[in-house]
Amino acid sequence: MDIDVAAFLRSERLPATYRQQVDGYWRELGDRILAWRRAATAPIVIGVCGSQGSGKSTLARLLALLIAADGRFRAEVLSLDDIYLPRADRLRLAADVHPLLATRGVPGTHDVGLGIRTIDALTSGGAGPSVPLPAFDKAVDDQMPRSRWRRAAAPVDIVLFEGWCVGATAQPAEALSQPVNALERDEDTDGRWRCHVNDQLAGPYRPLFDRLDHLVYLKAPAFAAVRRWRGTQEAKLRNATAARAPASTGRHSGIMDDAGLDRFLLFYERITRHLFATMPDHADITYLLDEDQRAAQRIAVAPCPPHSPDAAS
Repeated sequence: MDIDVAAFLRSERLPATYRQQVDGYWRELGDRILAWRRAATAPIVIGVCGSQGSGKSTLARLLALLIAADGRFRAEVLSLDDIYLPRADRLRLAADVHPLLATRGVPGTHDVGLGIRTIDALTSGGAGPSVPLPAFDKAVDDQMPRSRWRRAAAPVDIVLFEGWCVGATAQPAEALSQPVNALERDEDTDGRWRCHVNDQLAGPYRPLFDRLDHLVYLKAPAFAAVRRWRGTQEAKLRNATAARAPASTGRHSGIMDDAGLDRFLLFYERITRHLFATMPDHADITYLLDEDQRAAQRIAVAPCPPHSPDAAS
């Protein structure tokens, strides 16, 4: 049994050339994940980490289809983006801790407990046979009403947990002393914001990331590529939002123009660069991406199960 790649490309609005990625890299990754699950005695959680625009969300959805096509296991996708704190909670953090925490993105702006509870419910079924999956609306920069959350049958065999800093580790304290960009230099002059973010990675986020059994990293070639890729994503969001509600786009406060996007990415730069330097030694598999978001090389650090010829792809 196989997936309909052409239908997937249409649904994701991907170019026909993405099929080369499917055949050259992603089918094999799907087989490896299936091998990891067969070797385990319980459901597993796979982290998919990659910078903005790297294609991690698309890849996670494709992997879920490849796993389903195998016919032996069930998978669900959970996004780090969907466990952002509601806007009201981030505004309280901004008032109590640091004004920069009003902007979603960095560690400290997610509901870590919600992520842990959701993963545990998906893998154990302990919360009942139907698990609500959190959802966040970037167009309005707020959590979706719970009545709109999709529900998933539980337990599942494989959770694909994707996000820009999934599996990230804290930096050493001395690395925080110097700002990495104008945002840190001008709006975090005493380092309080970046120290808080780093403390979140060292503390509250560890139990969430400790639930990962394996970790896949999509490594961008440079931070400049991240800006270009994320700009393409934002343009798609603007177009999709305008198509849904062309008469009321003014209320969509989460949509950014180019200047807003440039500022937004400054929030992510420190950890993105830290991931460039550290994640290839930490992830089970790293895929080096080229300027066009295409996987160009696979690097396995941790031992990978051999390719299984009987695994459907």
